[in-house]
Amino acid sequence: MVRKPVVATISKGGYLQGNGKGALPSAGGSEPPEPEKVVLKKKITLLRGISIITGTIIGAGIFISPKGVLQNTGSVGLSLVIWTACGVLSLFGALSYAELGTSIKKSGGHYTYILEVFGPLLAFVRVWVELLIIRPAATAVISLAFGRYILEPFFIQCEIPELAIKLITAVGITVVMVLNSMSVSWSARIQIFLTFCKLTAILIIIVPGVIQLIKGQTQHFKDAFSGRDASIMGLPLAFYYGMYAYAGWFYLNFVTEEVDNPEKTIPLAICISMVIVTVGYVLTNVAYFTTISADELLLSNAVAVTFSERLLGNFSLAVPIFVALSCFGSMNGGVFAVSRLFYVASREGHLPEILSMIHVRKHTPLPAVIVLHPLTMIMLFSGDLYSLLNFLSFARWLFIGLVVAGLIYLRYKRPDMHRPFKVPLFIPALFSFTCLFMVALSLYSDPFSTGIGFLITLTGVPAYYLFIIWDKKPRWFRRMSDRITRTLQIILEVVPEEDCRKL
Repeated sequence: MVRKPVVATISKGGYLQGNGKGALPSAGGSEPPEPEKVVLKKKITLLRGISIITGTIIGAGIFISPKGVLQNTGSVGLSLVIWTACGVLSLFGALSYAELGTSIKKSGGHYTYILEVFGPLLAFVRVWVELLIIRPAATAVISLAFGRYILEPFFIQCEIPELAIKLITAVGITVVMVLNSMSVSWSARIQIFLTFCKLTAILIIIVPGVIQLIKGQTQHFKDAFSGRDASIMGLPLAFYYGMYAYAGWFYLNFVTEEVDNPEKTIPLAICISMVIVTVGYVLTNVAYFTTISADELLLSNAVAVTFSERLLGNFSLAVPIFVALSCFGSMNGGVFAVSRLFYVASREGHLPEILSMIHVRKHTPLPAVIVLHPLTMIMLFSGDLYSLLNFLSFARWLFIGLVVAGLIYLRYKRPDMHRPFKVPLFIPALFSFTCLFMVALSLYSDPFSTGIGFLITLTGVPAYYLFIIWDKKPRWFRRMSDRITRTLQIILEVVPEEDCRKL
């Protein structure tokens, strides 16, 4: 059904093995040392795992526009309840993924678990949509926020030119791609630094907010649940906004094979990260309401900036910089994790084999990283990115809901499966039901956008039969494909994940 990854097409080149310590045969005819494997190393420790999850979840949303939740709840109190509930629900999803990640020790996240439970067709559709639309559009959106806020201090008195935003955004995207292509260790170290920047940014908001509470600034919390009544449609949409802000808890599962001691590291990293993020998000929203009324928050396009201008004076100029660094961390974490999804999908035969190859010295999945660059640039300089994300947002939650439902299926289908970490069954049941309910609701509340997203997703079905199942492709097509693969291997200095000897 599914083609297998090809063997190395560079077998007699001058490429070094492993860490570059391959050796030529000695003059005396003694055997050369055993070649090292060209593999992705296990460099994700507990701290790095926490930084990947926390640093990817905390993006621009909590600093810029939490008004989506307030707008659809109608009151301060209910909005804080929704923020807390979304954090708990995200924790449930993350715990479910922790069980999957410690039971199925393969990288790839959603894709790998769908492949394991539902088979290759659904798995291909998932990676198809992720590669062509979701990831390039999501990266472009968060990168645009980075470009806007990194330029904010230089354009205080005037509007920032859109071209300037897109140019600095393009530079930021390129830097992230280069960083992830060059070194796993440096990418992880920078992610740790950026995570501390994000937490510092949150503390810059929380600490003055706590001081305001101590001073008795609680007027906006009086009758906290009074206000505009939340509609039946509004509450699920508020959950949608909240869950979007928490999205990213699943990224560590994309790099499972690179996690040191995954049976302990994955559950610990997930639990610690989700507690940090949930407490931080709720306290940040509480801090906002110590200074900004509900009506003022709804009018603000950048809540953190409005808050800091009122309380921090000249220091408020630092807030846009911290927001930009927060966005950069989300870009870095997203590219780091999702490139592994493409790497694994290629290894399974669902994407071109070049994407499953590793740089012979840097030990990074170089092709899987850089494939995102041209696609993201196309998204950046064309179209309405936010509409694309709206079209495909339902697909994300549909597949995540299916993955967690698959956990329940595996409990009954494979009861003897080794599960070092096991969650109570009500956790995946509640989470998968909520995801599928949100998907069903989106079909009802916004049938046009959801319908377009559904059609885009369905294009993966004919693509699967055309590119994967159909094995009688013309000979000229196969020759051209092999030639392109060999050329890219030579240019990029990459080989499949297997032994290779310098001859």
